[in-house]
Amino acid sequence: MDLEKPPQRQPGEGCLTVAIRLPVRIVVLVLVVPVRMVWDALVVGGRLLRDTVLRPVGRVLAWVAWAVFVWPWVTLWRYVLVPLGRGLAWLGRVLVVVPAVWAYRNVLTPAGRGIAWVLRAIGAGLGWVLRGIGAGLGWVYARVLTPVGHAVLWLLKGIGYVLAVLGTGVYAVVAWLVRHLVVVPAVWLYTYVLTPVGHGIAWLAAGLMWLVRVIFTGIGAALYWTVRLLLVLPALTLWRWILAPVGRVLVVVGREIGEALGHAWRVAGHISLAVGRFLGTLFRWIFVEPVRWVYRTVLTPLGHFVRDTVLRPAAEAARSVGRITRQALAAARETARQARADFRRMLFGDPREPETISRGEPTAGDTRTLGSSTTALTKD
Repeated sequence: MDLEKPPQRQPGEGCLTVAIRLPVRIVVLVLVVPVRMVWDALVVGGRLLRDTVLRPVGRVLAWVAWAVFVWPWVTLWRYVLVPLGRGLAWLGRVLVVVPAVWAYRNVLTPAGRGIAWVLRAIGAGLGWVLRGIGAGLGWVYARVLTPVGHAVLWLLKGIGYVLAVLGTGVYAVVAWLVRHLVVVPAVWLYTYVLTPVGHGIAWLAAGLMWLVRVIFTGIGAALYWTVRLLLVLPALTLWRWILAPVGRVLVVVGREIGEALGHAWRVAGHISLAVGRFLGTLFRWIFVEPVRWVYRTVLTPLGHFVRDTVLRPAAEAARSVGRITRQALAAARETARQARADFRRMLFGDPREPETISRGEPTAGDTRTLGSSTTALTKD
């Protein structure tokens, strides 16, 4: 069996909050209502100005800017620069590219091939000469330089062996002297002199550090309690018993003022909407409805009467005049055409009929059929 959870209790509000809320909201509402109505009026005026003035003016300015700044450059590019560039490209092709291609094909290519053939011949001759020189140098290296080098290498090996023996003996003597004259005295000095002195200095430094630490620990404790008693405890008392309660009161007042502003702004919006609707209804009954009644009951019948009695007969008369004028112009054109034809016939006579040329084909009466033939052997 499921147990229902008990409803959670809302935290109660203090008496200070309840005492501050109502007067703050009344004062804020009185101050905010005129501001909200002015704000709504400005918003409506701004939207009307944007829709009736700024947008048409912006479109006109955009069209003017396009006509003044963009269209001349487009026209200049399309009808001046592009044809001029094409003409210059054609001239460059005719005057530069075509002669250069012709010179490359008919002059530079044969000249380059000739120069390449000459260079190949020179290279072949130089290669033959260098191969001869290389063969001579190889013979000198194999027959002269190699034996001399072997002899010099054998001599250097003997000298190196002698020097190695002498160096080994000298190194042993020097090492024995350094060990007994430098290393042994230094080890004795470090072990029996420097080590006891260093231990004594380290003990003395440790005692001094302990003394300094004790002194600074006492000074730090004295400063800590002095600062705590003179600064921290008074500041903590001031924060706990004065600043914190005043801050809580200011937080409550600020929160209530913020909530009152939001509530007053919403209420002022409803009031402004009601006032706006009332003014709109008043404007409609004072101005719009009379104008609409005049348009429906006076101007519309008068316009229909003018249309039926004046405009339509005038339009029919204009169309009739137009038809008669077109017919008269057509008759005049036909008459002028006939007069020109008669005048030309009177001066030059009738035009000759085109002569028919026989192409050897039978006429309609002599056409071939299945029972007849045009050959001499089968003709009846």
